[in-house]
Amino acid sequence: MSRPALYFVRHGETDWNAEGRLQGQRDTPLNARGHAQAAEVADRLRGLLGARADDLAYLASPLTRTRATMERLRAALGLAPDAYATDPRLMEIGFGAWEGRTWREIRAADPRAYAARNRDRWGHCPPGEGAESYAMLLDRVRPVLDTLSEPTVMVAHGGIARAVLVATGHATPAEAPHRDVWQGRVLVIDAAGHRWI
Repeated sequence: MSRPALYFVRHGETDWNAEGRLQGQRDTPLNARGHAQAAEVADRLRGLLGARADDLAYLASPLTRTRATMERLRAALGLAPDAYATDPRLMEIGFGAWEGRTWREIRAADPRAYAARNRDRWGHCPPGEGAESYAMLLDRVRPVLDTLSEPTVMVAHGGIARAVLVATGHATPAEAPHRDVWQGRVLVIDAAGHRWI
C-alpha cells in the first residue's frame, strides 16, 4: 500500500531534553532553543513545500511541547496557528517510573532493569504505570499512519519517529531504538524513501 508523503517534525528542545531527562508523557514546555528550532523547521518546510504548505494536513501529539512547535511553525508558514488536529496516539512512549530521570540515574537506581533494556531496546517495558515498549508504541502508532489519506506534517516525539520508521519499512525493530531523531529538522518519508532535511 502506497502512503502519502509524511513530513515528520520532532518537537523543539525542552529543559528536560537539555538535561538528558526522559520526558515520556510528562507535559514539559519548550525552552528558548526549542522555540528557535520550531522557527528553523518552518524555514525548512517552506523550502520543501513552497505554496503547497496550505494544502497539507497537520497533525500533532496533544502534549504542550508538540503543540507549541506546531503552532510556531504554522504561524511562520503564514497559516492559522491553531488550525491543526491532535491525536493522543501520537504522545511519546511512556517511560513509567523512569520519567523525569536521566539514564545515569536509572542505571544507578535499577541496574538490572537498565541492563535488560540495553539487551532488548525494542521489546523492553520499563517499570511503572503507563510504561510501554517500542513494540507497544508501534501498535498504537500504526493505525494513525493507516488513516492518513493526504500528505501530512506531523509534529510528535523521538519515540514516535522510531515507530514510524519501522511501520513504513525504513528501519527494523533492532535498528530503530538506536536511530537519532533530530530537533529542528524534518524527516521526509515518501515514495523516494526517507531523508532528513
